[in-house]
Amino acid sequence: MKIAILGGSFNPLHIGHAFLADSMICDYGYDKVLFVPTCIPPHKEIASGISTEHRLGLVNAFCSSVSGGVFELEPCEVERGGISYTVDTLEYITKKYKNELTEKPALLMGQEIAAEFHKWKNPEKVAALAKITIIPRFADYSVKDVEKSKNKPTGAYAGDFSTEFDIKKFGYECNMIDVKSLPISSTNIRNRISNNLSFQYLVPQSVFEYILKNNLYK
Repeated sequence: MKIAILGGSFNPLHIGHAFLADSMICDYGYDKVLFVPTCIPPHKEIASGISTEHRLGLVNAFCSSVSGGVFELEPCEVERGGISYTVDTLEYITKKYKNELTEKPALLMGQEIAAEFHKWKNPEKVAALAKITIIPRFADYSVKDVEKSKNKPTGAYAGDFSTEFDIKKFGYECNMIDVKSLPISSTNIRNRISNNLSFQYLVPQSVFEYILKNNLYK
């Protein structure tokens, strides 16, 4: 079985996440995409608004709405608690699926994340455990996000598109796939919801319904 791992805060999960996951299944022949919501990111402060339980609920609502079991919520980082390090998650997933994996799991990350990969905990081990798969990304600088809705980078991380990425200087085995991410951000979606603006078609229908039912981001 070929597994791809998509981590993040999913605050909220949007159609860009869904499109990327579907591309891994349909375009690249993966059997399953694991959505791994982070507990406490080591490189940023998650913007306030909803609880960790609701972030799990959003992801679970989406994964459960898709037939075939190709998308799955993996809550290991939240269940582990504390700061979420990818190396720990990879060790857990590799052990969990050791009798099913036909190759190393693909670890999906955008260019702006890859540009600071060398700052991660044990990047060499991460690269050994996973097939690092980089997605070309484009910032939407026309969006003027409200400050309170932004995630704030911590420590030595820039955490945005100002950090240039050069695959020739990456320094770790990787591949860049031909799936460009959609110019949609969770930050902008949170802003739109808090300002009572339209957002329905920026998220999967299951996520839209979950947000309305639980009155999130108000």
